[in-house]
Amino acid sequence: MELVAGKKAVILGLGISGGAAVHYLRKRGLRVAVSEYRFADQLNQQEREFCQGVDLETGGHTEEFILQADYVVPSPGVPLDLAVLRVARDNNIPILGELALAAGEFPVPVIAVTGSNGKTTVTALIGEIARSSGYHPFVGGNIGTPLLSYLLSPEGYDLAVLELSSFQLELSGGFRPDVALLLNLSPDHLDRHGDMAAYARAKGRIMHNQQADDTAILGADDPMVMELAKDRLSRIRTFGYGADSQARIIESKVEVRQENRESFELAGTALDSKVNRLNAAAAVLAAQSIGMDNAGIRAGLAGFTPPEHRMTLVSEHGGVKFINDSKATNVGAMAAALESCPSGVILLAGGRNKGGDFTTVKELVREKVRSIICIGEAADLLYNTFADVARVEKVADMAAAVKRAASSAKVGQTVLLAPGCASFDMFTGYAERGKVFTDLVLALPERKELKRKTDD
Repeated sequence: MELVAGKKAVILGLGISGGAAVHYLRKRGLRVAVSEYRFADQLNQQEREFCQGVDLETGGHTEEFILQADYVVPSPGVPLDLAVLRVARDNNIPILGELALAAGEFPVPVIAVTGSNGKTTVTALIGEIARSSGYHPFVGGNIGTPLLSYLLSPEGYDLAVLELSSFQLELSGGFRPDVALLLNLSPDHLDRHGDMAAYARAKGRIMHNQQADDTAILGADDPMVMELAKDRLSRIRTFGYGADSQARIIESKVEVRQENRESFELAGTALDSKVNRLNAAAAVLAAQSIGMDNAGIRAGLAGFTPPEHRMTLVSEHGGVKFINDSKATNVGAMAAALESCPSGVILLAGGRNKGGDFTTVKELVREKVRSIICIGEAADLLYNTFADVARVEKVADMAAAVKRAASSAKVGQTVLLAPGCASFDMFTGYAERGKVFTDLVLALPERKELKRKTDD
């Protein structure tokens, strides 16, 4: 949508994305106001700096403040069923997300990545492959630098690689990426979207405006993803373990079917696991779609280090592996983490439930998990769900969970933090949760109990 200089935009919600929107809209010549549900004394120094020179409403959102707007710009975390947003709709005030603001403004090709699981890894991996291929990519969006901050200073970049959430895609407007990746779909954020169908529709919007000269890269092993691809105008390329995938995983290789078959070996890299082979296949297709050569792709795959808090081996302490997968914030990610581990897992789980159905992983828990240690708001739910298939106990916090896991683990077993839940009941985000876990593990004393042989 064309923004008109001199008009007024009201931004709902601060934080990093809201602050970037303030700067971006002011640079575009708009008058800017901010409405924030927190009180002024709860804002941090950076947020106060964002709001210098703009009208600021704190302590809630009022109709009067919204009605002064020519445009309303909700930050991605703001629920779209807020009463003031209904007021905006009733008064025909355009509601624009950051993707809608950015639509048509990118001076370089855009690769956009979404999915329930793996999108951060794939986004980072495409960035690594691009650098190995001689590109200077901007890598951000839902991770790192907000995309509106990039648009304030796009000079020097020749490619944009964006991780996008369902929250961002709900208000994507005319956003049209050159390459769109939809990796997979599993229940996530149902506390916001209401049901799986609405969540899938939000994710599918990544392809909504694509045309025949654009590319959509899809996880072929996921029927719901492939259903969303029907009647799309873009070129469809697929990846997966199945024989029909154009980038097919065979043992530790990604084999791409083209005029000449190309094989990308993952053995010996950080990507040689069931889940990361899929991530690598998606990234390979994205790189090829932009025109990167195979030598650069291979160099990027070989040199890639996965982001923190994603199946990160923290320590092998007394013969027990401690793995941090704090980024496993939904049921599907919990399942993927468990599938990557041998049997005998001590699972640390819990937090704020996002509407996921944990019964879908009960058989996997029965197969893989020796015991579950639950924390946070979802502890009772997890206890009631898994008590008949595993030993389950509830503890007060992460410190108690790590202490209990360390004292009960035996040689050859794995202590896995894969919460299956959001972190906001106890932490500022999954990164803080993962860091707390890591620090606690690294501070563990040597324990004779850990040196016993497994006897059950």
